[in-house]
Amino acid sequence: MRYIITGADGKLAGRVAELMLKEVSGEQLTFTCYKIDRVPKDKLKHWKDAGVRVVEADYNDKSSMLKAFEGGDRLYLISGLDVGKRVQQHRDAIDAAIEDGVKHISYTSFVGATEPAYQHIFVTPDHTATENYLESTGIDYTALRNNLYMETFMTMRAMLAFMSNNRWVTTAGEGKATLVYKDDCAKAGVASLLGKGTRKVYNIVGSESISVRQIADMISKRSGQQLEYVPASREEYYDYLAALNIPHDMSGDFSKSPAPFSANDVVDNDKSIADGLLDVKSDDIEELTGAKPKTPEEVIGEFDYIWKDHITNWRQMK
Repeated sequence: MRYIITGADGKLAGRVAELMLKEVSGEQLTFTCYKIDRVPKDKLKHWKDAGVRVVEADYNDKSSMLKAFEGGDRLYLISGLDVGKRVQQHRDAIDAAIEDGVKHISYTSFVGATEPAYQHIFVTPDHTATENYLESTGIDYTALRNNLYMETFMTMRAMLAFMSNNRWVTTAGEGKATLVYKDDCAKAGVASLLGKGTRKVYNIVGSESISVRQIADMISKRSGQQLEYVPASREEYYDYLAALNIPHDMSGDFSKSPAPFSANDVVDNDKSIADGLLDVKSDDIEELTGAKPKTPEEVIGEFDYIWKDHITNWRQMK
């Protein structure tokens, strides 16, 4: 059995890659990366010494994926970052996997992907189209519908607040969400990749509903720096993000942006919290992994370095 993990040079798939090395022999693994020369040399050596096949694969280049997926049986397909262009990228990846004889795809989707109430959210349509395409091909698949990541709020959103005179501006209002810890997403991904689970769709969400105000208060307490929580309109939030050089959409100029996401993404996601759409309750992580997902209180200490080290760019994050 050969397992393929795409985007192993990224934060989430990288966790899946390391966990898989604890479950199966390296000779059974293929890790794909966008650019191998961007992988830290010690990590690349660690993978290759373990017997892992490490290859480049670009979602914009189907031929590279055909080469990368050769001999694979089960594929962990991490969703791309280029919102609006991902539908074709994902289709090409799925087609390449099928042509190479892959039997099962575990795809990282988003909560509510096929539900009408979620279709207005900026990131949703790409996931809807990908899940529908997976279904149309007849291949066995699992849609791992991840909620928003807990880390995003404890790192990047906190960073933006500290960079803005301690003002945490958001469209999240007083809404709550079951934000999920990336390590728990990775464990669920590993379980799916190894063939655990019997359903096509799993809601990968946290076990505790929490508001963004509560997160801001938690970080204020830990850092000793009082963050002002500022509920805002969409227009006010766009202005706040523009002042931080965050582009309106993914086609904008990111050269001065401290974060890799667009304003459209952030504003919509936070508004979805206010609307109660991301307060999704599920025991699916525990069903797949045998363990309850971590709560914000259990993991917040991992992100103290954001304020201690005065982080001002996502590339500085661990």
